[in-house]
Amino acid sequence: MTITKISSSTKEVKIGFDEPFVIIGERINPTGRKLLAEEMKADDFSRVESDAIAQVQAGAHMLDVNAGIPLADEPALLAKAIKVVQSVTDVPLAIDSSIVAALEAGLAVYQGKPLVNSVTGEEERLESVLPLVAKYDAAVVAISNDETGISEDPDVRFEVAKKIVERAADHGISHENVVVDPLVMPIGAINSAGKQIMHLVSRLKDELKVNTTCGASNVSFGLPNRNGINAAFLTMAIASGMTSAITSPLHEEVMQAVLGANVMMGNDPDCTNWISRFRVEAENGSNENRSRRSKRRRRR
Repeated sequence: MTITKISSSTKEVKIGFDEPFVIIGERINPTGRKLLAEEMKADDFSRVESDAIAQVQAGAHMLDVNAGIPLADEPALLAKAIKVVQSVTDVPLAIDSSIVAALEAGLAVYQGKPLVNSVTGEEERLESVLPLVAKYDAAVVAISNDETGISEDPDVRFEVAKKIVERAADHGISHENVVVDPLVMPIGAINSAGKQIMHLVSRLKDELKVNTTCGASNVSFGLPNRNGINAAFLTMAIASGMTSAITSPLHEEVMQAVLGANVMMGNDPDCTNWISRFRVEAENGSNENRSRRSKRRRRR
Protein backbone atom coordinates (compact mmCIF):
# COMPACT_ATOMS: atom_id res chain seq x y z
CA MET A 1 0.00 0.00 0.00
CA THR A 2 0.99 3.65 -0.43
CA ILE A 3 3.43 5.01 2.15
CA THR A 4 4.27 8.72 2.36
CA LYS A 5 7.50 9.28 4.27
CA ILE A 6 8.08 12.65 5.97
CA SER A 7 11.19 13.29 8.04
CA SER A 8 13.16 15.68 10.18
CA SER A 9 16.92 15.31 10.43
CA THR A 10 16.50 12.50 12.98
CA LYS A 11 12.93 11.16 12.84
CA GLU A 12 10.73 9.68 10.10
CA VAL A 13 6.93 9.52 10.06
CA LYS A 14 5.05 7.17 7.75
CA ILE A 15 1.59 8.11 6.51
CA GLY A 16 -0.21 5.07 5.14
CA PHE A 17 -3.34 2.93 5.10
CA ASP A 18 -1.77 0.27 7.32
CA GLU A 19 0.01 2.75 9.57
CA PRO A 20 -1.24 4.49 12.72
CA PHE A 21 -3.16 7.67 11.92
CA VAL A 22 -0.88 10.72 11.82
CA ILE A 23 -1.81 13.79 13.86
CA ILE A 24 -0.34 17.02 12.46
CA GLY A 25 -0.49 19.68 15.17
CA GLU A 26 -2.28 22.83 13.98
CA ARG A 27 -1.48 25.46 16.60
CA ILE A 28 1.59 27.17 15.12
CA ASN A 29 -0.58 29.38 12.97
CA PRO A 30 -1.16 33.11 13.68
CA THR A 31 -4.47 33.15 11.79
CA GLY A 32 -7.09 34.06 14.38
CA ARG A 33 -4.42 34.23 17.12
CA LYS A 34 -3.77 37.96 17.53
CA LEU A 35 -1.24 37.64 20.34
CA LEU A 36 0.82 35.04 18.48
CA ALA A 37 0.81 37.19 15.35
CA GLU A 38 1.99 40.25 17.29
CA GLU A 39 4.75 38.27 19.00
CA MET A 40 6.03 36.74 15.76
CA LYS A 41 6.09 40.16 14.05
CA ALA A 42 8.14 41.41 17.02
CA ASP A 43 10.60 38.52 16.59
CA ASP A 44 9.35 36.82 19.76
CA PHE A 45 9.09 33.08 19.08
CA SER A 46 8.71 31.92 22.68
CA ARG A 47 5.06 30.98 22.14
CA VAL A 48 6.00 29.12 18.96
CA GLU A 49 8.48 27.11 21.01
CA SER A 50 6.01 26.34 23.80
CA ASP A 51 3.23 25.44 21.35
CA ALA A 52 5.57 23.07 19.50
CA ILE A 53 6.66 21.32 22.68
CA ALA A 54 3.12 21.08 24.11
CA GLN A 55 1.69 19.56 20.94
CA VAL A 56 4.40 16.93 20.68
CA GLN A 57 4.00 16.04 24.35
CA ALA A 58 0.24 15.67 23.77
CA GLY A 59 0.79 13.18 20.95
CA ALA A 60 1.35 15.08 17.67
CA HIS A 61 3.47 13.12 15.20
CA MET A 62 4.10 16.17 12.99
CA LEU A 63 3.58 19.92 13.27
CA ASP A 64 2.14 22.37 10.76
CA VAL A 65 4.05 25.68 10.72
CA ASN A 66 2.37 28.77 9.30
CA ALA A 67 3.51 32.42 9.45
CA GLY A 68 0.76 34.12 7.47
CA ILE A 69 0.56 37.58 9.02
CA PRO A 70 -0.78 40.52 6.98
CA LEU A 71 1.84 43.14 6.06
CA ALA A 72 4.65 41.03 7.54
CA ASP A 73 7.69 39.54 5.78
CA GLU A 74 6.19 36.07 5.58
CA PRO A 75 9.17 34.34 3.89
CA ALA A 76 11.54 35.53 6.64
CA LEU A 77 9.06 34.74 9.44
CA LEU A 78 8.32 31.26 8.12
CA ALA A 79 12.00 30.41 7.75
CA LYS A 80 12.66 31.64 11.30
CA ALA A 81 9.69 29.72 12.70
CA ILE A 82 10.84 26.50 11.06
CA LYS A 83 14.35 26.87 12.45
CA VAL A 84 12.96 27.61 15.91
CA VAL A 85 10.61 24.62 15.88
CA GLN A 86 13.31 22.28 14.62
CA SER A 87 15.57 23.47 17.45
CA VAL A 88 13.10 22.37 20.17
CA THR A 89 11.54 19.20 18.72
CA ASP A 90 12.54 16.44 16.33
CA VAL A 91 9.16 15.70 14.69
CA PRO A 92 8.77 16.36 10.94
CA LEU A 93 6.98 19.50 9.78
CA ALA A 94 4.42 20.66 7.26
CA ILE A 95 5.50 23.97 5.73
CA ASP A 96 2.27 25.93 5.37
CA SER A 97 1.82 29.02 3.19
CA SER A 98 -0.18 30.37 0.28
CA ILE A 99 2.85 32.43 -0.79
CA VAL A 100 5.31 30.59 -3.02
CA ALA A 101 8.28 32.69 -1.89
CA ALA A 102 7.51 31.75 1.72
CA LEU A 103 7.35 28.05 0.84
CA GLU A 104 10.74 28.30 -0.86
CA ALA A 105 12.24 30.15 2.11
CA GLY A 106 10.96 27.43 4.43
CA LEU A 107 12.18 24.62 2.20
CA ALA A 108 15.63 26.19 1.98
CA VAL A 109 16.20 26.02 5.76
CA TYR A 110 14.32 22.80 6.53
CA GLN A 111 16.33 19.83 7.79
CA GLY A 112 14.84 16.60 6.38
CA LYS A 113 11.96 15.88 4.02
CA PRO A 114 8.95 18.11 4.74
CA LEU A 115 5.32 18.13 3.70
CA VAL A 116 4.52 21.25 1.65
CA ASN A 117 1.10 22.67 2.46
CA SER A 118 -0.13 23.18 -0.23
CA VAL A 119 -0.94 23.07 -3.94
CA THR A 120 -4.37 23.45 -5.56
CA GLY A 121 -5.61 22.55 -9.03
CA GLU A 122 -5.24 26.12 -10.30
CA GLU A 123 -2.81 26.27 -13.23
CA GLU A 124 -0.68 29.07 -11.82
CA ARG A 125 -0.38 27.32 -8.48
CA LEU A 126 0.49 23.97 -10.05
CA GLU A 127 3.27 25.46 -12.14
CA SER A 128 4.76 27.43 -9.27
CA VAL A 129 4.54 24.94 -6.38
CA LEU A 130 5.19 21.55 -8.01
CA PRO A 131 8.65 22.49 -9.33
CA LEU A 132 9.60 23.52 -5.77
CA VAL A 133 8.34 20.23 -4.35
CA ALA A 134 10.40 18.34 -6.93
CA LYS A 135 13.49 20.51 -6.39
CA TYR A 136 13.55 19.86 -2.64
CA ASP A 137 12.37 16.23 -2.85
CA ALA A 138 9.43 17.02 -0.58
CA ALA A 139 5.89 15.68 -0.30
CA VAL A 140 2.90 17.94 -0.95
CA VAL A 141 -0.68 18.44 0.20
CA ALA A 142 -3.00 18.58 -2.82
CA ILE A 143 -6.13 20.59 -2.08
CA SER A 144 -9.04 19.54 -4.28
CA ASN A 145 -10.22 22.91 -5.56
CA ASP A 146 -9.30 24.85 -8.68
CA GLU A 147 -10.20 28.03 -10.59
CA THR A 148 -13.90 27.13 -10.29
CA GLY A 149 -13.76 27.12 -6.48
CA ILE A 150 -14.81 24.34 -4.11
CA SER A 151 -17.47 22.07 -5.53
CA GLU A 152 -20.14 20.56 -3.28
CA ASP A 153 -20.04 17.51 -5.56
CA PRO A 154 -17.40 15.12 -4.15
CA ASP A 155 -16.91 13.54 -7.58
CA VAL A 156 -15.86 16.92 -8.99
CA ARG A 157 -13.39 17.30 -6.13
CA PHE A 158 -12.09 13.82 -6.96
CA GLU A 159 -11.37 14.89 -10.54
CA VAL A 160 -9.43 17.93 -9.30
CA ALA A 161 -7.37 15.68 -7.02
CA LYS A 162 -6.74 13.31 -9.93
CA LYS A 163 -5.54 16.22 -12.05
CA ILE A 164 -3.07 17.31 -9.36
CA VAL A 165 -1.73 13.77 -8.94
CA GLU A 166 -1.21 13.49 -12.70
CA ARG A 167 0.46 16.91 -12.95
CA ALA A 168 2.71 16.01 -10.02
CA ALA A 169 3.80 12.90 -11.92
CA ASP A 170 4.73 15.14 -14.85
CA HIS A 171 7.19 16.86 -12.49
CA GLY A 172 8.62 13.56 -11.27
CA ILE A 173 6.62 13.53 -8.04
CA SER A 174 5.19 10.08 -7.34
CA HIS A 175 1.69 9.55 -5.99
CA GLU A 176 3.27 8.42 -2.71
CA ASN A 177 4.42 12.01 -2.23
CA VAL A 178 0.99 13.55 -2.84
CA VAL A 179 -1.33 13.73 0.18
CA VAL A 180 -4.81 14.84 -0.88
CA ASP A 181 -6.93 17.20 1.20
CA PRO A 182 -10.55 16.50 0.11
CA LEU A 183 -11.71 19.75 1.75
CA VAL A 184 -13.89 19.25 4.81
CA MET A 185 -16.87 21.63 4.83
CA PRO A 186 -18.82 22.78 7.93
CA ILE A 187 -21.52 20.22 8.57
CA GLY A 188 -23.64 22.84 10.33
CA ALA A 189 -24.00 24.60 6.98
CA ILE A 190 -23.90 21.60 4.61
CA ASN A 191 -25.74 18.65 6.10
CA SER A 192 -24.18 16.17 3.67
CA ALA A 193 -20.58 17.34 4.30
CA GLY A 194 -19.72 14.28 6.37
CA LYS A 195 -21.05 11.81 3.82
CA GLN A 196 -19.28 13.70 1.04
CA ILE A 197 -15.92 13.25 2.73
CA MET A 198 -16.42 9.56 3.50
CA HIS A 199 -17.35 8.94 -0.14
CA LEU A 200 -14.43 10.97 -1.47
CA VAL A 201 -11.80 9.52 0.88
CA SER A 202 -12.82 5.99 -0.10
CA ARG A 203 -12.44 6.84 -3.80
CA LEU A 204 -9.06 8.50 -3.22
CA LYS A 205 -7.82 5.40 -1.41
CA ASP A 206 -9.22 2.80 -3.81
CA GLU A 207 -8.77 4.55 -7.18
CA LEU A 208 -5.88 7.01 -6.83
CA LYS A 209 -4.22 5.08 -3.99
CA VAL A 210 -3.13 8.31 -2.31
CA ASN A 211 -2.93 9.24 1.33
CA THR A 212 -5.20 11.94 2.67
CA THR A 213 -5.30 14.73 5.22
CA CYS A 214 -7.65 17.56 6.17
CA GLY A 215 -8.26 20.46 8.48
CA ALA A 216 -10.44 18.33 10.75
CA SER A 217 -11.90 21.12 12.87
CA ASN A 218 -13.55 22.70 9.82
CA VAL A 219 -16.34 20.13 10.09
CA SER A 220 -17.57 21.50 13.42
CA PHE A 221 -17.38 25.23 12.66
CA GLY A 222 -20.28 27.11 14.25
CA LEU A 223 -21.46 24.21 16.41
CA PRO A 224 -21.35 23.73 20.18
CA ASN A 225 -19.13 21.00 21.66
CA ARG A 226 -16.87 21.12 18.63
CA ASN A 227 -14.45 18.53 19.97
CA GLY A 228 -17.23 15.96 20.19
CA ILE A 229 -18.11 16.49 16.53
CA ASN A 230 -14.43 16.47 15.53
CA ALA A 231 -13.87 13.19 17.36
CA ALA A 232 -16.87 11.53 15.70
CA PHE A 233 -15.77 12.81 12.30
CA LEU A 234 -12.20 11.55 12.66
CA THR A 235 -13.30 8.10 13.76
CA MET A 236 -15.51 7.73 10.69
CA ALA A 237 -12.94 9.31 8.35
CA ILE A 238 -10.25 6.89 9.52
CA ALA A 239 -12.60 3.97 8.89
CA SER A 240 -13.15 5.34 5.37
CA GLY A 241 -9.42 5.48 4.67
CA MET A 242 -8.17 8.88 5.83
CA THR A 243 -4.58 8.60 6.99
CA SER A 244 -3.72 11.95 8.63
CA ALA A 245 -5.27 15.22 9.78
CA ILE A 246 -4.22 18.72 10.77
CA THR A 247 -5.84 19.19 14.15
CA SER A 248 -5.05 19.94 17.79
CA PRO A 249 -3.70 17.09 19.92
CA LEU A 250 -4.47 19.13 23.03
CA HIS A 251 -8.11 18.00 23.04
CA GLU A 252 -8.47 14.68 24.82
CA GLU A 253 -11.68 13.70 22.97
CA VAL A 254 -9.83 13.96 19.66
CA MET A 255 -6.83 11.95 20.82
CA GLN A 256 -9.04 9.22 22.30
CA ALA A 257 -10.96 8.99 19.02
CA VAL A 258 -7.79 8.65 16.97
CA LEU A 259 -6.14 6.15 19.28
CA GLY A 260 -9.34 4.12 19.52
CA ALA A 261 -9.72 4.12 15.73
CA ASN A 262 -6.13 2.88 15.38
CA VAL A 263 -7.06 -0.05 17.61
CA MET A 264 -10.21 -0.85 15.63
CA MET A 265 -8.40 -0.62 12.28
CA GLY A 266 -5.68 -3.03 13.42
CA ASN A 267 -3.02 -0.32 13.31
CA ASP A 268 -2.16 -0.57 17.00
CA PRO A 269 -1.01 -4.21 17.34
CA ASP A 270 -1.85 -5.72 20.74
CA CYS A 271 -3.37 -2.32 21.65
CA THR A 272 0.13 -1.28 22.73
CA ASN A 273 -0.24 2.47 22.24
CA TRP A 274 -3.72 2.55 23.79
CA ILE A 275 -2.58 0.62 26.86
CA SER A 276 0.59 2.67 27.21
CA ARG A 277 -1.26 5.98 27.17
CA PHE A 278 -4.24 5.15 29.34
CA ARG A 279 -2.60 2.76 31.79
CA VAL A 280 -0.08 5.50 32.60
CA GLU A 281 -2.92 8.01 33.06
CA ALA A 282 -4.82 5.58 35.28
CA GLU A 283 -1.74 4.85 37.37
CA ASN A 284 -1.01 8.57 37.73
CA GLY A 285 -4.59 9.15 38.83
CA SER A 286 -4.36 6.36 41.40
CA ASN A 287 -1.10 7.75 42.75
CA GLU A 288 -2.65 11.22 43.07
CA ASN A 289 -5.65 9.78 44.91
CA ARG A 290 -3.38 7.87 47.29
CA SER A 291 -1.36 11.02 47.91
CA ARG A 292 -4.50 13.04 48.71
CA ARG A 293 -5.77 10.34 51.10
CA SER A 294 -2.39 10.25 52.81
CA LYS A 295 -2.39 14.02 53.27
CA ARG A 296 -5.89 13.92 54.76
CA ARG A 297 -4.81 11.26 57.26
CA ARG A 298 -1.79 13.30 58.28
CA ARG A 299 -3.96 16.39 58.83
CA ARG A 300 -6.19 14.37 61.17
